[in-house]
Amino acid sequence: MALGQQRSRNKPVITGAMQALDQFKYEVASELGINPEYQSGYWGNISSRECGSVGGHMVRRMIAAAEQSLAQQLQSGQKPSFGLEPDAQQGNR
Repeated sequence: MALGQQRSRNKPVITGAMQALDQFKYEVASELGINPEYQSGYWGNISSRECGSVGGHMVRRMIAAAEQSLAQQLQSGQKPSFGLEPDAQQGNR
């Protein structure tokens, strides 16, 4: 399937997050030197191992960013916000 034509039931919690995640995915794939065929938007010729490494690196970087954000909040004396409050999520849909 071409880019943007995936049939996924997953819905982003934050509006506009899918575009940012797609951009992040391509950035990580480029950094890892994955087969450049993915640039067409079709990942079918990319091995499962390569796709998994892209996802794994994305998760590692997102966790590192969240940890850094929490550490900065604690250093500044703010109460850590995890974004798990139901009211906060409802407003972003």
